Amino acid sequence: MKLHPQGPIVIAAGGTGGHLFPGQSLAQELKRRGRRIVLMTDERVQHFDRLFPGADIYAVPSATPTNRGFAGLVRAAPAIVSGIAQAFGILGRIEPSVVVGFGGYPTLPPLAAAILRGIPTCVHEQNAVLGRVNRLAAPFVQAIASTFAAPKFLRARDAGKLVVTGNPVRDAVIEQAGAPYAQPGAPERLHLLVFGGSQGARVFADVVPGALALLPDHLKSRLEVVQQARPEDLARVRAAYESAGIRATLESFFDDMPARIARAHFVIGRSGASTVAELCVIGRPSILVPLPHSLDNDQKANAEKMQAAGAAWMIEQKDLSEAHLAARLIALLEDGAALARAAVAARAQGEPGAVRRLADLVEALGRGELHLLGSAARQEDDIQSPGPLLFAQGGC
Repeated sequence: MKLHPQGPIVIAAGGTGGHLFPGQSLAQELKRRGRRIVLMTDERVQHFDRLFPGADIYAVPSATPTNRGFAGLVRAAPAIVSGIAQAFGILGRIEPSVVVGFGGYPTLPPLAAAILRGIPTCVHEQNAVLGRVNRLAAPFVQAIASTFAAPKFLRARDAGKLVVTGNPVRDAVIEQAGAPYAQPGAPERLHLLVFGGSQGARVFADVVPGALALLPDHLKSRLEVVQQARPEDLARVRAAYESAGIRATLESFFDDMPARIARAHFVIGRSGASTVAELCVIGRPSILVPLPHSLDNDQKANAEKMQAAGAAWMIEQKDLSEAHLAARLIALLEDGAALARAAVAARAQGEPGAVRRLADLVEALGRGELHLLGSAARQEDDIQSPGPLLFAQGGC
C-alpha cells in the first residue's frame, strides 16, 4: 500500500445531497485540520461545487445501471470503465493520502482506481443497508465506516473492517445541535416544515396543502408552513395555501435548512440518511415518508428505526392521502406533549461527534495507523456523545 500521509484527501460522492452532505461534513472537519481536499464525482458536480469551497474538483464519467440485472451493468460499463481510466490518471498526479467513498455509482470509478493504485481506501455507509457500490468495494477497501453496528448485506468476511463512526452532519447542523424545543400550545404559532428531494417535493406538493386545508380552523389559524417545492409546482402550491387561508413560505431550495429545522415544531420529510441524522442532531419530531421502490428499502429501514425509538411517525407513500395525513396531523398537533417527547427521543439519537470520529479514521488510515483506533478510543469518545446512534437524507 502506497502511503502519502501529507497528500490530499479525496472525497468521492454521488451527485445527490444524501451522499454529498456527509462528504461536505468530512471536508469541513479535515480543512480545520489543515488538510487539502479533492472532490471526485460525476457531471452533476457543477451544482454542488459551492459545498466544497477551496477544494479541487474533478468530474469523472460514470453511470448507474438502468435495472438490477446483468444487462443494466453491461450498458453502464463503458462509462464506468472510462471513469476508472480518468480517475487512475488523476490519482497518479495528485498522490492522495486516502480516498473516501460515500456511495452512489459516481464513486465507483475513483474507488476502483484507488484500489488499483494501492492507495488507502475506505467507504462510508450512511444507511441501515449497505449500498451496492459499497458492497462491491467492501472486500478491497481497508475500512468500512458506518452509521450502524451491523448494516444489512455486510458480509461476515468484511465485518472486521467495520468502524462505527456515525453519520457526519454539516457545520450548519452542528451549530443548531440541541437547540431548545418549545412545546407548542394555543394560541402560539405552529411552525411546520415540509421538505424532500425532487421526488419528495412532488408528492408533498400534491398531498400536504390539501391535507392542511382539512385541519380544523383553530389549528389552521395557528399554522406557519415552510415548504420546499419544485419550481414548476410553486404556483399551484402557493394558490392552494392561499385558498385555504394558511400562511406559507415556499421556495425550490433553502440555503438555511438546518436553521429552519431548528425553528420548526414539526417536520414532514423523506427518511434518507442525512435527513434523519440532521433531525436527530437538532432534535425535532417528524412524519417520515420513505422513498418507495428505493434499492433495498434503505429509507424504510431508517424510518422504522426512528418510529421504534419514538422519534418519528412513518407513513408509507402508498398510504399518504390527504385524509390520512390530516387525521394524523390533527392528533399530533393537538398534543404538544407528544411532540416534545418525540423531540427528546430524536435528540437522544443525535451524533454531533460523528464527523470527528470519521476524520480520525481517515487520517489514521492515511498514516497506516488504522490499528490504533481501538475500542478504548471509541469508548472514551462515547462518553462525550449525547446518546446512542441508531440510525442512518437525504435523498429524495
